Amino acid sequence: MSNAESSIIPSSSSSSAVPLNTPPFQDSDAESGNPLFSPEKLFTLGNALQSLNRGDEALTCYRRSLALDPTSAAAQANLGSVLMLKGQGGQAMTELRRALALDPLSAHIHVNLGDGYAVCGRHEAAADCYRMALVLEPQSAAAHYGLGNLRAALGHHRKACGHYRQALALHPDFAEAYNNLGNSLQGLKRADLALACHRAAVALLPGDAKSYNNLGSALQTLGGAGEALACYRRATTLAPAYAEAHYNIGTALLDTGDAVGAYGAFRLAIDLAPRRGCFHRMLAETGKVAPDGPDLRRMEDLAADMASLPEADRMELHFALSKVYADAGRQEDSFRQMLAGNRLKRQSLVYDEAATLQALARLPEIYTPELLARESKAGFSSRLPIFIVGMPRSGTTLIEQILASHPQVFGAGELRDLQHLADEWTRSSGLPLPEAAPLLPKEAWRRLGAAYVDAVARRAPGHPHIVDKMPGNFAQIGLIRLALPEAKIIHAVRDPVDTCLSFFSKLFSGRHPFAYDLAELGRYYRAYDALMAYWRRTLPTDVMLEVRYEEVVADMEGQARRILEHCGLEWDPRCLDFHRTQRVVRTASAMQVRQPLYATSVGRWHVYGDLARPLLDALEGVIMVAPTSSPE
Repeated sequence: MSNAESSIIPSSSSSSAVPLNTPPFQDSDAESGNPLFSPEKLFTLGNALQSLNRGDEALTCYRRSLALDPTSAAAQANLGSVLMLKGQGGQAMTELRRALALDPLSAHIHVNLGDGYAVCGRHEAAADCYRMALVLEPQSAAAHYGLGNLRAALGHHRKACGHYRQALALHPDFAEAYNNLGNSLQGLKRADLALACHRAAVALLPGDAKSYNNLGSALQTLGGAGEALACYRRATTLAPAYAEAHYNIGTALLDTGDAVGAYGAFRLAIDLAPRRGCFHRMLAETGKVAPDGPDLRRMEDLAADMASLPEADRMELHFALSKVYADAGRQEDSFRQMLAGNRLKRQSLVYDEAATLQALARLPEIYTPELLARESKAGFSSRLPIFIVGMPRSGTTLIEQILASHPQVFGAGELRDLQHLADEWTRSSGLPLPEAAPLLPKEAWRRLGAAYVDAVARRAPGHPHIVDKMPGNFAQIGLIRLALPEAKIIHAVRDPVDTCLSFFSKLFSGRHPFAYDLAELGRYYRAYDALMAYWRRTLPTDVMLEVRYEEVVADMEGQARRILEHCGLEWDPRCLDFHRTQRVVRTASAMQVRQPLYATSVGRWHVYGDLARPLLDALEGVIMVAPTSSPE
């Protein structure tokens, strides 16, 4: 319910009126003729009991209050709101409509009715109620909060943030608004901004498990797995059956390399919420699930009831089964589950393929050799950043782990700072990047480069080099070259079919809308490949190094030496023991880079044969990399 807690308890009531050890309230208390139990006192007592999560007793109070005063719109509204919280949607909406009939000019009741419509999935009706509440009471923080929740549910996080901020301007101690503002900022990939919101929510609600869980999520996104674990564990202390927090403990442990602990946390989360598909998927991703064990039986039992699951859980379960079947050597079964999961994901996304491919094709027309030569010295002079780019699943995490094993290098993971700076420049200047790149003055490139270096340097003070391995920065190479002319770029390359099928087998946290249909994925790869061919022809040879995954597998030391030399680093043998390096890794390759290098991922696509035909057709003409060894 979008605003249940704040709208049920009026700001004038006080939950402290009922001590925590108050005995259960019963009908006989009101019927005893005690003057304390007037309609007004019963209403206030109901509010206080609800604030203590004693919903059944609160219902009794509201019903007795209405029995004594059937015209109380406030009691009628709160009765409906508590029923909604208890999952009795039909009866709740009846009570809320009665409340509105009693007092059609009450903004509070319009908000409560809007909350009810939101829970029932009737978003337009809910929005109408919230808007009417604002007409009646322009200072209604609850109405802005409700509109924010509706926007967030539809994925419109920027608009949601606007409503949450308006709610907080009107009600600065609105903890739930801080929580949800933080969540929407995370939806916009701005965990850096979300962090302050979640800290504020925890300060206002120190006993709320959800607030600690959300704070942990922001910390984890920013690389603070240790702090995140402390928050998640605090959440499970406050709410031992909080499955989401146990699941998040697993993801944080996985980030730090504790696969055994993570597996146990995911199992506990499944015990608490066995129908959550993402819990099963992460269990499968963390280790090999025994083909005759209880974990697979639970997945298959859940799959037998697939139609009853929400679409998101069905999708996650398909990916879980695909991984388990692949580990068991059941390749056809694995691929069918993979196709089913990707199909569901693709249906949930809007993807303008023509616009996306055209945008990639236009980059060479924007960042022309003439522009690059003219502005070659315009940017900020710094050797701090090292960029690793390429398609996801092409070896970017492996290369970062090799570099991060060097004492002068900090591996920062997949940073969004470059895109955020480009977006902020566009908003503040009105000159959209990359289209306006030829129009930018030299000072603009210098400022962009300096802002990026300042942002990433704060992540690892004192390190001479920081690695940003956001794969999609291959589309930002022009910006990198002009804003940071001394930056080194490493392009990770892997066999196109292996790359695409490995990508297709994973459910990523980002949208990647091109990745969930084999033909679309193949066409996107072709556009990426054409762009990288342009950069190979155009950039000076000392700017971008191409590293092939298959060659790293075949000659680890030789390729590691190439990588270090390109970055101006002395040889360090610790780079060969990359799997021993203790650091947070937050990508789909987190497990692989903590193990010695094997050749089992080279030429792996051959096991799928004609099942991958749509991809093979889309990649026709793209140069394949011959496997250096036979796949297992």
